[in-house]
Amino acid sequence: MQNPISITAVSSISPLGNSTAEIWNNYLKPNHFISEYQKGEETSLCSKLSETSNEILEKLRQETTKYRALDRSVLMALHASRKAIKDAQWNSDNNFGINIGSSRGATTLFEKYHSDFLKKDITNTLTSPTTTLGNISSWVAHDLQTIGPEISHSITCSTALHALLNGVAWINSGMSDKFLVGGSEAPLTEFTIAQMKALKIYSKPDTGALEVSENKFPCQALNIDKSKNTMVLGEGAALACLEKGISNNALAVVKGIGYATEILEHNASLSSNAVCFQRSMKMALRNLKPEEIDIIVTHTPGTIKGDIAEYKAIKKVFNAHLPSLTNNKWKLGHTLGASGLLSLEMAILMLQHQHFISVPYLKEKEPKKIQNIMINAVGFGGNAVSVIISKS
Repeated sequence: MQNPISITAVSSISPLGNSTAEIWNNYLKPNHFISEYQKGEETSLCSKLSETSNEILEKLRQETTKYRALDRSVLMALHASRKAIKDAQWNSDNNFGINIGSSRGATTLFEKYHSDFLKKDITNTLTSPTTTLGNISSWVAHDLQTIGPEISHSITCSTALHALLNGVAWINSGMSDKFLVGGSEAPLTEFTIAQMKALKIYSKPDTGALEVSENKFPCQALNIDKSKNTMVLGEGAALACLEKGISNNALAVVKGIGYATEILEHNASLSSNAVCFQRSMKMALRNLKPEEIDIIVTHTPGTIKGDIAEYKAIKKVFNAHLPSLTNNKWKLGHTLGASGLLSLEMAILMLQHQHFISVPYLKEKEPKKIQNIMINAVGFGGNAVSVIISKS
């Protein structure tokens, strides 16, 4: 890190809720937000927005005819970005950059348009502009009336934290003082869930799996003793406001960033010791000692190989100074490109409340203090990101 970067706001919409108070209250509860997704005779597990959150998105869609043709991923990003800049008090300043990514993009619209095309051999006029990769950032820029740079990218499940890296880089370069960064994902479609099932990593709706009791959690993220893959998809968007220097209204300060890519052993998995994570964590720790990290919010998506590989990497880097480990995918599922920023939000809330959110089916040690938290993310392609945040 060349200069300190403040996080002055974080906002999200996910199965956990759409306001900071609601989200924190749901983190304090031991229950998950995973339910069944029924399509024909096929039953799948997923983590969906609440009816209240869906009503918010529908109201947003009806604001103008322009928004009625937008994908769910865009609407979630619009809602979260409006709240983020309001909380950061950027309302009178439209000269900031935007970098919002997505692993899958406009899945609902793309599948709908493709289905229509197969039936009619023609497609809707707005098919291309509403399903392009830059769709989310460009519509957020339009909605907020910004004049700064706008960037879109897809780096699989580390997309949102890569957006944070980009924002930090732009600010440190002197090309911008402020950046809105994050990710949005709406993957709860029949075809997207089928893709995850084809990889043999998806959780199955076993009898009693939705009960809230010990070992009855359908997604066993961070449980390295599990005997089967338990990944579950969730939807959501999360945005953070970054500012140069240490701001008076900072929620947290970015103290370290790290990134790495490794040669894949398999199209969908890390190396057995997650070399990319070892490198990204060591880079993020450049100005800190391992024993100074109090908590790691892991990426661990609930797969056997992925969870074990990250855990091995953490042990190699931290040795005897293993921090307290936690995760939120057991609660809200894997939101793919948005997941890293939702993990960042969880970390910020733990810093603010000085309260450790544990995983109910694990016996994890409580941290003695909560000063520095590391957040990890990685995706298909072996592209790891590690970010360290501290109390301001």
